[in-house]
Amino acid sequence: MFVIISSSFEHILNSVSQEDLNDLTSRFLRVPSHWELPQKEVDMVNEVASFLESENISFELQKVEGERSNIIAHLKGNGSGRSLALVGHLDTVPPYNMKDPFSGAKKGDRIYGRGAVDMKGPDAVMLLAIAAFKRAGIELKGDLYFAGVLAEETNSDGAEALIESGFRTDGVIVGEPSSIEYSIGHRGLEWIEVEFTGKIAHGGYPEKGINAILQASRFIDRVQEKIVPMLKSRHHPHMGSAVMNFGRIEGGMQPSTVAGSCTIQLDRRYIPGESVESLMKEYQGVIDELSREDPTFRADLRLMDIGIMNRYQHVPLETSPDDPIVDAIIYGLEEVHGKTAVMSTKHGWTDAALFSHYGKMPTIVYGPGSVVRAHGPEEYITEKELMDGLKTYILTAMKYCGI
Repeated sequence: MFVIISSSFEHILNSVSQEDLNDLTSRFLRVPSHWELPQKEVDMVNEVASFLESENISFELQKVEGERSNIIAHLKGNGSGRSLALVGHLDTVPPYNMKDPFSGAKKGDRIYGRGAVDMKGPDAVMLLAIAAFKRAGIELKGDLYFAGVLAEETNSDGAEALIESGFRTDGVIVGEPSSIEYSIGHRGLEWIEVEFTGKIAHGGYPEKGINAILQASRFIDRVQEKIVPMLKSRHHPHMGSAVMNFGRIEGGMQPSTVAGSCTIQLDRRYIPGESVESLMKEYQGVIDELSREDPTFRADLRLMDIGIMNRYQHVPLETSPDDPIVDAIIYGLEEVHGKTAVMSTKHGWTDAALFSHYGKMPTIVYGPGSVVRAHGPEEYITEKELMDGLKTYILTAMKYCGI
């Protein structure tokens, strides 16, 4: 098989140039597709459809909401191999304070714009990987798909709709930027809010009130004392330790008034062996303990209702290291980079967890570019990252689907 791959790879790769990669990436970057726009990702889906039409690659639009649709491209194999889906989200975060966020400008070997690494650059690479097989006239044994999904940065309704539709493949690669590493696991995610209720009083007579800010500080101290050390002891070989972060606090009205209310919001990343129910029970245990110590202590715990996820939870990603999709990505990375492939345990939450857990499809995360640049004011992807990503996807598909 490796002789066949080697003899065909150069022919397939030569059908796509560096200029093709640069141009398609810039083309996508010039199309805004963030949640602050009335049309959100609609224009980006149309741009992907235009590319696929020009390459004579069959595709379908899958309605998600109103005019918003996922787009699924399909390169049919001969039916004797495994099927593979390359999945990328078509939305970005807003430009925030980024200069010229939608220029797609090339400066040196870098292409700049909102979504360059997260993840319109990877989208362009995945689409051109499929186009490379089509252009070269090389047939895979298994079917190869590109699924462009919506709203990964908000409520993942695109991934949910794809899974709910019954879409299934033997393996999935989610193209989030991962440098030259790959992930077979990442932590689950929940945002939690705790609201503390005190009693308002004049600042000149603080003993007449109950300060909700002080109650919140007692909760923070007790969590740091009791829960955080437990999280450090919980470790998973493919996703690291469970962690949490206090991300926001707001309370009181003015300096001269005892705070009658205070709210804390925290981020909790959990691993297999934990659940949403178990982690909420731990925080409720701290509240109950403080209430027993002080009858005036009042706090309400809840999962944040911010529209994140429609039907599914932010579960962890967990794929067996022995699955053929893992063997295939390792092969692709090692052939391209000439060194042992590295499995990362550092990745944030991605749609990959939904495909793995709810879709029951072995799923990994690999994409060109560094996630460190994502969402920042200087987001870019390099020419080399695009080309290395193309090579890796082509080799991985050849190994996994068969040729």
